[in-house]
Amino acid sequence: MSRHSPWRRNTLALAVSTVLATAGCAGAGSFTSGGGDTVTIAMVSNSQMQDAIKLSGEFERENPGTKLKFVSLSENEARAKITASVATHGGEFDVVMISNYETPQWAANGWLTDLSSYARNTPGYDEQDFIPSLQKSLSYQGNMYSVPFYGESSFLMYRKDLFEQAGLTMPAEPTWDQVADAAARLDDPDHGRSGICLRGKPGWGEALAPLNTVINTFGGRWFDENWHAQLNSPEVVRAVEFYIDLVREHGEPGAATSGFGECATQLSQGNTAMWYDATSAVGVLEDPAASKVVGKIGYALAPIQQKPNSGWLYTWSLGIPKTSDKPDAAWKFVSWMTSKPYIKMVGEKLGWSHVPPGSRLSTYQIPEYREAAKAYGPLTLSAMEGVDPEHPGVRPVPYTGIQFITIPEFQDLGTRVSQQISAAIAGRISVRAALDQAQQYAEVVGRSYREGQ
Repeated sequence: MSRHSPWRRNTLALAVSTVLATAGCAGAGSFTSGGGDTVTIAMVSNSQMQDAIKLSGEFERENPGTKLKFVSLSENEARAKITASVATHGGEFDVVMISNYETPQWAANGWLTDLSSYARNTPGYDEQDFIPSLQKSLSYQGNMYSVPFYGESSFLMYRKDLFEQAGLTMPAEPTWDQVADAAARLDDPDHGRSGICLRGKPGWGEALAPLNTVINTFGGRWFDENWHAQLNSPEVVRAVEFYIDLVREHGEPGAATSGFGECATQLSQGNTAMWYDATSAVGVLEDPAASKVVGKIGYALAPIQQKPNSGWLYTWSLGIPKTSDKPDAAWKFVSWMTSKPYIKMVGEKLGWSHVPPGSRLSTYQIPEYREAAKAYGPLTLSAMEGVDPEHPGVRPVPYTGIQFITIPEFQDLGTRVSQQISAAIAGRISVRAALDQAQQYAEVVGRSYREGQ
């Protein structure tokens, strides 16, 4: 672990700067249920998390001595505020929504409660039911320090009816060249429809998530084995030029400010023919209350170029900071929201398209869910089981992670690089200039690891 020696120092420095940047966000999006012994939960305001807030009354009825307070924030805000609180031991939150990026690092720093002992002592919780790749990604020294609410890989979503009308067939494992060709043929700006939607919004968890998988499969990498930055290498330049050309020529309007939510709206409202993104997007696309294209969407594995299995691995999970003075009450909520009964309750009360996907193997054995998810469920599970975060690209790398790099500096580095990418998408700078600047940012980080070896 010596190569990760800058973890604590760099994460704390980032957190202090983040506190200042997000001070005005405190309390934004708060939802409180009563008084009493209150558990405060910081979570991302995605659709599945909003479902949990809707159903939280069920938890309080089952646990009358515990009240819940939710702080619901956008992805970028949540990452910043949660990191600031946990890294500086602020103690504002009893439960935090984090991911497989933060969990192993924060566990190594001693910032999170070991949840495996809780899980083993909770009847019926069944820690071994979690999808193995997720369980491993949320563990440190063999124990889980957060538990998955939902998990995802990435795949290509496309309008089956539009493909049929154009005489196109989507391969089960499309290449990016095939995707670009289809986007060009289906692009129809006169009728308000783009050929494809791709994230361009700044943020290490926004534009860089899909783009990093493109870089990986094109043979690129962030650093070589000796931590020398590679962001202006020929392979990375080709990948980024391809991505930016595709979204500029055949992508959605306002691509430089489009993230997951914006692309979900584009496809669900019939304004784009394809979207490459998270497998969890099916919760929006297959919801009759939110989508105009239910039943019209086909699904294919993440597009490839050189490397197969190019999809990412990500999970929004729940952890308990060591600073919480209510860890037992916090675990009651965490175990409720990540349990088998919760998954069934969501399906029965809100509809099976609302079920948090990709967390438990048993979810894919529920008859009603199997029927509702037959178009995308098996593909999601296959994609998640096929990824390898320890070997993300064509060539060896000194880090783990697919759509992110599991080092603390990546929160700041990834955000800075994504800002350059968004500027290039917007046409404010060239791709070469963006990547030359990104290379400088990355080289500073790489140097700190070389010097620490």
